[in-house]
Amino acid sequence: MFGILEAGGTKMICAVGDRNLEVKDEIRIDTRGPVETFADIKNFFAKYKDEIESIAIGSFGPIEVNPDSDDYGKILNTPKEGWKDFNIIKCLEEDFSVPIYVTTDVNASAYGEYKVGCGKGKTSLTYYTVGTGVGGGYVQNNNFLGGASHPEMGHMIIKKDPRDTYEGGCMCHGDCLEGLASGPNIEKRLGKSGQNLDPNDEFWDIEAGYLAQAAYNTSLMFSPDVIVFGGGVMQVPGLIEKVREKFKDLMNCYVDLPDLDSYIVRPKYDGRSATLGLLILAQEIL
Repeated sequence: MFGILEAGGTKMICAVGDRNLEVKDEIRIDTRGPVETFADIKNFFAKYKDEIESIAIGSFGPIEVNPDSDDYGKILNTPKEGWKDFNIIKCLEEDFSVPIYVTTDVNASAYGEYKVGCGKGKTSLTYYTVGTGVGGGYVQNNNFLGGASHPEMGHMIIKKDPRDTYEGGCMCHGDCLEGLASGPNIEKRLGKSGQNLDPNDEFWDIEAGYLAQAAYNTSLMFSPDVIVFGGGVMQVPGLIEKVREKFKDLMNCYVDLPDLDSYIVRPKYDGRSATLGLLILAQEIL
C-alpha cells in the first residue's frame, strides 16, 4: 500500500492505493494553517501506518525538491500565509518511518500523464495546469527538469494582446503568463468567473493566444513529444482548439511538428493525473 498527498493551496487530497494504481481510500481536507492541516493528514495516514510502504507528495510551491538538500520538503517563498519555511517531509517523518518523496503538484500531474496517460510510450512530455495559478512541469526519460530549483514555467513573460487592457495580477511579475491567464485573473479582469463566460466570447481568443505562446516557447526550448494543458480553465469548450490554431500561426512552419491534434492536448486522466503520478512515484522511490 502506498500513501499519496496532493497538497494544494485550497485543499489537500490524501489517499492510499495499491500497485495497480487503484485508490483504496481518499479524503479531502481544506488547507488552513500547516499545523492543523497536517494534524488531519497524519490522522488519515495513521489508519494505514502498518501497511504504507512509502509516501509521495505533490505540493504547491515554491518548494525545495532536491533530495540532497537539508531543506528537502520545505515550502519556500510562498504568499500563502503561515506556510513559508514549513517542512512537509520533516513533519510527516515525525510519525511515519517510510521513504517520503516530494515534487511539485504539476510535476505529479505531468508524471501521471507521461507514464500512463497521453504521454505513454513517449520520451518527453510537458504539462501545464491552468487554474487557480499556472504551473508547468517537464518530464524526459523518467526525470523531471530542474536544477537550482524546479521550473516556474507559469511565470514566463509573454506578449500582451493589444485588446487586453488588464494590467496583470501576479504579485511579483504583473502580466506574466499566470498574471494574465489564470482563473482568478480572468475573473478579476471580467468581473465574473470564466465558467460563467460564453465559450464564444472574444476573451477566449485572447486567452488562447497567451497559452499558445507558452506552448510556442516550450516547443522551441525543450521540443517535447507532447504538450498537455490541464486545469479548470481548460474545461472551456473549444479552448484547446483555439490554442492549436494560435500556436500554428506563431510557429509559422519554422519547426516540423507532429499533427497538432496529438501534440497539444488535454489530459487523458483529467483530475486524476496527479493521483496516478504520485502512486507511481511512491512505488519507484522504493
